[in-house]
Amino acid sequence: MKTKFISLLAIILGLLIIIFPVMGVIGVSALIGLSILLISIYLLVVGVAIIDYNKSGAVLDLILGIILLLLSICLIFNPAMLGFLAEITLYLAGIMLIVVGLVSLINNRQSRYGFYIGIVGIVLGLLYIIIGSYLTNPVVLGALIGIWLLISGILKLLDN
Repeated sequence: MKTKFISLLAIILGLLIIIFPVMGVIGVSALIGLSILLISIYLLVVGVAIIDYNKSGAVLDLILGIILLLLSICLIFNPAMLGFLAEITLYLAGIMLIVVGLVSLINNRQSRYGFYIGIVGIVLGLLYIIIGSYLTNPVVLGALIGIWLLISGILKLLDN
């Protein structure tokens, strides 16, 4: 039951990230902050869900979720923070996606598709950094995070 809920949550959050930028023009900091916020929600839920059988993985997820939650709140509510992080924001989001992919790779070794969820996170994180270096369109960058959440949710759903 927990796995289906987490899978559906990842799919819904992924679709929200993919669809939301199309609905209106949003500043880069708010879009990246929203993307990081949705990843942090996902990590916090996963951390709570797996705490019974994978304490080290749960602690990693919870710590990373809290860090990302604080970062997303700063990016969403403090526009001056984007000025401070302007040079590293794109790299930071890509690096966080890579770290989330690595954590997923470590936490999901037992599941059939866990390896692929981690690999997709790492690859999309690298793509995020590469594309972010040349293209600063927040719709495309937000969609990469949405794609990872969508793929992660579908693979977790198939794992049952």
